Amino acid sequence: MLMYPHIDPVALQIGPLAIHWYGLTYLAGFALFMFLGTRRLRHVPYVQHGWTRKDVEDILFLGVLGVVVGGRLGYCLFYKPGHYLTHPLEIFAIWQGGMSFHGGLLGVIGSMLWFAHSRRRPWLEVADFVAPCVPTGLAAGRIGNFINGELWGRFSSPDLPWGMVFPQSGSMLPRHPSQIYQFLLEGLLLFVLLWLYARRPRRQGEVAGAFLVGYGTLRFTAEYFREPDAFLGLLGLGLSMGQWLCVPMVLAGVALWARAQRRPAMVGTG
Repeated sequence: MLMYPHIDPVALQIGPLAIHWYGLTYLAGFALFMFLGTRRLRHVPYVQHGWTRKDVEDILFLGVLGVVVGGRLGYCLFYKPGHYLTHPLEIFAIWQGGMSFHGGLLGVIGSMLWFAHSRRRPWLEVADFVAPCVPTGLAAGRIGNFINGELWGRFSSPDLPWGMVFPQSGSMLPRHPSQIYQFLLEGLLLFVLLWLYARRPRRQGEVAGAFLVGYGTLRFTAEYFREPDAFLGLLGLGLSMGQWLCVPMVLAGVALWARAQRRPAMVGTG
């Protein structure tokens, strides 16, 4: 049984300025997106269609806006609609915490639609470009969750070698370090699988569909080890809110991938 190491969330303090580890993990995620995005430019069809580094920079900028706006609105809508309906100004209090991945995903989809329209590019081509570059950012975010000592897991067997006590949870019983599970599953594993899949020429929509199915399935699995939000608990069929939000995500991914099979196969080398 392990003890949570109580990592100071502040990485560097310079007078009144505090630089938090969580913010640094976001910066790491953005840097990884830029690195992978420039590598992605060498893949089919982007190398033939004249994609440039400026496209990657613009997608990153719009994606950050989509994550912040969509993530916050998604949290307010999916997790605490009643509270924010009666306290609408608190929607803007992002510093109080409360972001939703699924809301952020919707925000990114909206920003990618805007990018595709402004550049007159097929939206699915944009989505296929972005999808393999996302999981490393998710992995960085889960490391930030662990450093902050938040989003801990459900109780584990005392015999589990990596079972961890999170005193901030109000209990001294061992729990699953679910932040690490999600780091490994929806972060590293999804990145490796999706990057290898996307390296070869794919029909338009296949990569984006694979991301939706892959993330939704891995997140659904990891949620069995993650403590549900105290104010929600488990919902219908004993599933958490995160799991229920993954269901339409997986279905949409299957539909998108299946629809892509009707398109002509892409030729070329990645």
